[in-house]
Amino acid sequence: MPSAYLLVSHGSRDPRPAVAMQQLAEFVSQKLGNTKNPVGIAALELQPEPLHQQIQKFASGALVDGIDCLQIVPLFLLPGVHVMTDIPDQITLAQQALGQDIMINLHPHLGSHPSLITLLCEQMATMKAETTILLAHGSRRPGSLKPIETIAAKLGAVTAYWAVAPSLESRLQDLVAAGKREIAILPYFLFTGGITDAIAQSIEKLKLQFPTVTFQLAAPLGASAELAEIIEDLIHT
Repeated sequence: MPSAYLLVSHGSRDPRPAVAMQQLAEFVSQKLGNTKNPVGIAALELQPEPLHQQIQKFASGALVDGIDCLQIVPLFLLPGVHVMTDIPDQITLAQQALGQDIMINLHPHLGSHPSLITLLCEQMATMKAETTILLAHGSRRPGSLKPIETIAAKLGAVTAYWAVAPSLESRLQDLVAAGKREIAILPYFLFTGGITDAIAQSIEKLKLQFPTVTFQLAAPLGASAELAEIIEDLIHT
């Protein structure tokens, strides 16, 4: 039975994540290898329409093409409130509006796939450093940092956060005090955007603060055939 696929991201005022999402959708379409299975994109926030209306519009186009099953993949790295509550609620609203003409299936979020760590390991392998910092956005929600700490432990990295403690600066202070002089920063973000720009600017300032330290900054995950392969696997989960 043919299906349509909708990749859902957070949304941003910066146009670059939307461009990357479209590129990623094209990679996923190539992986699926079937033009009868359209792949679209939608975003939870900062859009002209709420997510349930975006879903309805995409599903209605699929119905015209004779497709009666819609597969939704949340492209979120962590299982926060957006993944656990907001997206399921929006899907419920869309399903109610569409009725039984099309069935909507929600798949696990991107960050739940174990192969994501493989991609991070490949990034780490391109950087020669004594220590790697896994830098995530961070949240004050209870338990929200545990998945990041787990990933960092598997990578042999230490953690720092953009929005909560320990900050990148405080983590660097600790590492420099411990004698580390070659430090890699691995951003746990999906695409380049405002925050990754701010991280790069922050590191330029930190270079002045720690002149004896060599810094290497990796790129965010980005749109790639490898990431599309993970999404394809999630689709079949």
